[in-house]
Amino acid sequence: MYASHAPSGGWPITLEWSSLFPFLRWRERVSRASTRDDLMAGLTGALIVLPQAVAFATIAGLPPEFGLYAAMVPTVVAALFGSSWHLVSGPTTAISIAVFDSVSPYAPPGSQEFISLVLTLTFLTGMFQLVLGLARMGVLVNFISHTVVIGFTAGAALLIAGSQIKNFFGVDIPRGTPFFGTLQLFFQQIDEINPYVLAVSVVTLATGILIKRFLPKVPYMIAAMVLGSLFSAGLNTWYSPAVTGIRVVGALPAGLPPLSMPDFSLHGLSTMLFPSLIITLLALTEAVSISRAVASKSGQQIDGNQEFIGQGLSNLVGSFFSGYAASGSFNRSGVNFAAGARTPLAAVFASIFLLVILFLVAPLAAYLPTAAMAGILFLVAWGLIDTHHIKLLPRIDRQETLVLWLTLIGTLVDLEKGIFLGIALSLALYLYRTSRPSMEVVVPDPDPDSYHYVAATDKPECPQIRLMRLNGSIFFGAVAHLRQQAQEMLELEPKRKHLVVMASGINFVDLAGAEFLAEEARRRRLAGGSLSFYRMKDSVAETLRRGGFMDAIGEEHLHPAKSRPAEAIFPNLDMDICAKCAQRLFRPCHDVARADVAEAIELSEGVAT
Repeated sequence: MYASHAPSGGWPITLEWSSLFPFLRWRERVSRASTRDDLMAGLTGALIVLPQAVAFATIAGLPPEFGLYAAMVPTVVAALFGSSWHLVSGPTTAISIAVFDSVSPYAPPGSQEFISLVLTLTFLTGMFQLVLGLARMGVLVNFISHTVVIGFTAGAALLIAGSQIKNFFGVDIPRGTPFFGTLQLFFQQIDEINPYVLAVSVVTLATGILIKRFLPKVPYMIAAMVLGSLFSAGLNTWYSPAVTGIRVVGALPAGLPPLSMPDFSLHGLSTMLFPSLIITLLALTEAVSISRAVASKSGQQIDGNQEFIGQGLSNLVGSFFSGYAASGSFNRSGVNFAAGARTPLAAVFASIFLLVILFLVAPLAAYLPTAAMAGILFLVAWGLIDTHHIKLLPRIDRQETLVLWLTLIGTLVDLEKGIFLGIALSLALYLYRTSRPSMEVVVPDPDPDSYHYVAATDKPECPQIRLMRLNGSIFFGAVAHLRQQAQEMLELEPKRKHLVVMASGINFVDLAGAEFLAEEARRRRLAGGSLSFYRMKDSVAETLRRGGFMDAIGEEHLHPAKSRPAEAIFPNLDMDICAKCAQRLFRPCHDVARADVAEAIELSEGVAT
C-alpha cells in the first residue's frame, strides 16, 4: 500500500482510500480562510441558481420545485466525488431541453407518469456515467468536436425560445408542439397576442438585458423576475386578472427534497434506455469541458474518469431525491470560481444556502408570472448562442461550418438525432481528412549547408528523383489514396523512378499501411527505382521491422536526420540523363562536369561513405 504525504495534523492518505473517496485529495486545502471564501462563493451560487433552477425545470416540463431539488443533493454528491475544485453541477439548459424532448412523447409533461419516467431517465444516465468512469472511458468526450457542441447548444437555445413563445406572447400553442410547428401556429395567431402578457415579458427581458450590461454585479435574473412580477401585479391591480389574463407559476413547496422512486418496470427502462444514452453523452461533454475550462484558469489537473464517476453518482443518488438529470453548469461554475471558491465545499454550501433561501421565498413564487419566466428564458436562450464562433467558422473551415449548421437544424427537427448527426458527420469528415494525408513536392534548400527541404512551387526538380513530404499516418483508411497517388506519379513521370519520402510527419503505420509501403518498394525496384525515407520516426521503423516489412524496403533506404538521401541514391541514377540535366540540385551535380560521368559516380560514392 502506497501512501502520499500526510496533511498537517492529519493522517496519511493512501491511494486506495483517495480513489474511493476523492474528497480526501483536497482535504488538506481546507482551512479557516478557505472555508470563509467557500461560504461567500456558496451564497453567491445559491442566489444565482434559484431563478435558473425554476426556469430549467420549466424547460424540462417539470414542476418548478424539481429544478431546485436537482440543484441540492446531486450538487453535493458531484462536488465530493468529482475531481474539479470549482465545477458546480445541477440542472442545465441543454440537459433540460433534452429531458423534455426525450420524455414528452411518452407522457404528458408535468404528470406523475412524466415525472416517474424522468426519474428513470436520470437513474439510467447516472448508471451509464458511472460505468464509463469505472471503465476509464473519459477519453470518449474527446471525440465530440467543439463545433458539434456549438451547433447543438444553439439549436437547444432556439428550442427553449420556441417552447416559451406561448408564454411570452400569450397565445395558445399546445405543449410539446415541434419547433417549426410552433412557429407556424404563432404566425397563424399573431393577431391574438395578449398585450398585457407581452408587456410583462418585454419589461422582464429588457430589465435583465440592461442590468446585465450596466450593473454586472447585480444578479440580473432575480432583479428581472422581481421587476416583472411587480409590473404584473400593477397591471392586475389596475385592470384585474380577468382582463389581463396573466398566469402565475404558483407557490413552491418549501422543504427538503422528498424521496422518490424511478420507474423500474420493463416498459419504463426500455423506453428511457436510448434517451439516457443521449443525455449521458451531453452531460459528460458539458461536465468535462466546463471543468477543464475552469481548471485552465485555476491551474488544477482534471481527471476526466473521476468526473465521470462523480457525475454518475450524483445522478444515481439524485434520482431517489426527486432530482432530474444534472450536469456541470458553466454559469454557476464560472461564478463559483470568480467568487473566490477554494474547494468543492463551496458547491456544498451553495446547496445548503439554497435550501434556506427556499424556505424564505417559496411563498413568493405565487406572484411570479409565467410571462416573466418566459422573458428570463428568452434571455437564457440568447446567451447560449455562440455568435462569435458561428460568425468566425465560415472564414476558417467550410466543412466544420457544414457540421455546425446540420447539427443545429437537426437539433431543431429532432434533438436526440440532431446531436448524433453532428457527431457522425464530424467523425466522417475527420476520417475523410485523415484518409488523405497531405503530400507536398519539395526540393533541397538552396543553402548548400542546409539539410532542410522547401516546397517545390515554381522550382526545378530532379528529373529522376521525386522528393515528397508526407504529413499524416499511413493506416487502412489512407492506403487507397496513397496507392493512387503513387501510381499516378509513376505513370505520369516514368523517369522519376526514385521516391524519397520526408517521413518526420508520419506518426504511425498499421498493417495495411505497412503492406502498402512494402508493395510500393517492390514495385519501384522492379521499375529500376527505389523507395527511401528521410527522418522516419523510430516507432514507425520498429513497426515495419516487427512485421518483416523492412526486408522489402531495405534498411539502407532509411536515412537519418542530417543526411542527404539523394546523394546516396545518386550512383543508381541514369548518368546519361544526369549528363544532360541543367538543374544541379544536389552536391554531386555541382562538383562534376556534365559529361564526366565516371568521375561523378566516383565522387558521389565518396560523399555517400
